[in-house]
Amino acid sequence: MSATLVAQSAIGGALLGGIYGLLALGLSLSWGLLRLVNLSHFALAFLAAYVTYQLGTTFNFPAWLSLLVVLPVFFLAGIALHSVFMMFRVSEFSSMLVTFGVTVLIESLIQWIWSADFRKYETSYAQETLRVGPFFIPVLELTAFACALVLALCAWIVLRHTMLGKALRAAAYDGPTAAAFGINANKLSYLLAGLCAASAGVAGIFIALTSTLAPSQIEAWIGVVFAVVIIGGLANPLGALAAGVLIGVSEAITMAVVNPAWAPLVAFSILIALLLWKPSWL
Repeated sequence: MSATLVAQSAIGGALLGGIYGLLALGLSLSWGLLRLVNLSHFALAFLAAYVTYQLGTTFNFPAWLSLLVVLPVFFLAGIALHSVFMMFRVSEFSSMLVTFGVTVLIESLIQWIWSADFRKYETSYAQETLRVGPFFIPVLELTAFACALVLALCAWIVLRHTMLGKALRAAAYDGPTAAAFGINANKLSYLLAGLCAASAGVAGIFIALTSTLAPSQIEAWIGVVFAVVIIGGLANPLGALAAGVLIGVSEAITMAVVNPAWAPLVAFSILIALLLWKPSWL
């Protein structure tokens, strides 16, 4: 096994980790700040992927134009879903069960509209790569990583250095005290829920561009990204991206050096090891 092949695998894994981090961003914020374990986040991302596929194949919408449709629609969908949580006062544990049911419903909807067949969104730029020395870097995956990095940085700056972010963190830490200081946690929660769903839409666009689509793949992504969220830390955007890169690189090197069949074990092996080690950020 050559060092070049291992390095090329690591590069591919890091770029895949960007998509993991992008998909984990909304769940990390929702779980950490809203105390809602929103498993339907994954189903929303795949629904966005199918919408992007449909817009591209039927109406010849370029991906960037699909973004103009997906972002507002999924922002409103996130607000609508959150209103149901608020109406029925769904707790943190119950949210996992409720959103799992929502995931099943969305998966069934996808299968009803697009069937269970595998689908691939073919574009003229799907195979474009940049050559850096002996390495080839896929342009789409690099764009997804750059988008994940920008969104993670923006989310981190907002949470740490703006009044909005401080209000969100205060409401999550101690709601009654935050309310006593005039923070409207209810309105902030709707805004955050919409933004989390919109981030799922962005992730879905890149999933459509880089992956083969099938409704059953939703469950395959849940396990890995769930581990990314826990490893990266709740409400920690940069941590989610770093954890996604860690798992992506580990999976890619495992497939290249050991055996592809071992790759699905990597995410939870790392998670178990870190839970046993108990670092301060977990």
